Amino acid sequence: MSRNCAFKLDRARNYLDMSNVKLKVKAILLDLDGTIVDSRFAYLEAARIALQALGQPPLEPLMALQIPKRLEQNQSIDDLTGGDTAQFLEIYLKTFYRIAHLATKPIPNIHAALEALQQKAKLALVTMRNTPSTAIAKELQNFNLAQYFPHIVTARDTTKPKPSPEALMKALQALNVKTCDCLIAGDSVIDIKAGKAAGAKTAAVTSGLYSRLELATLHPDLILEDATKLPSFIE
Repeated sequence: MSRNCAFKLDRARNYLDMSNVKLKVKAILLDLDGTIVDSRFAYLEAARIALQALGQPPLEPLMALQIPKRLEQNQSIDDLTGGDTAQFLEIYLKTFYRIAHLATKPIPNIHAALEALQQKAKLALVTMRNTPSTAIAKELQNFNLAQYFPHIVTARDTTKPKPSPEALMKALQALNVKTCDCLIAGDSVIDIKAGKAAGAKTAAVTSGLYSRLELATLHPDLILEDATKLPSFIE
């Protein structure tokens, strides 16, 4: 085993025992896709429809889920789209936003977790979706989750999306909380990078598209199975 791989495994093991970790915060900013809702089916369906429209064969699920991961990191998806990436993205994104409110579902037991978190800190939602906050609020209402998020910041509300800390700063300004008193929780390396850039505490969840090892490379303060485990780590 290479030294680099051994280092990654050691760090992952360190994240397995976090029973003594307690974070004191005044605000918690949560990501949407992969953190509050499971969006994998929406991603898969959007890829299927876009590829079908272009006369391309479907991708295996693991490969199709590489598309949103690469897009948020500004990486090429040409090898997954058959070469016509611009047309693919036009159909893919339009489809995703059209079906998201029907094809996503809440992470199991997230209602109880948000209720508990709301008693400990102010909450806000920060998402990379390029859609009005009113559309996100409507989706949350369908899941009976809107009451937990009086403030929603989307990519449309910023000039620079995550990993820029701009969206986080806008949410914290609305909550009137300093970055040092904030925790950002999300399923993506982009969430962790944005949180660190803002000077906030960070919690990564493995309920989305990224593995524990991928998230561990960013050294978040917490790595949890999903956001329902978060209340136990907040004072």
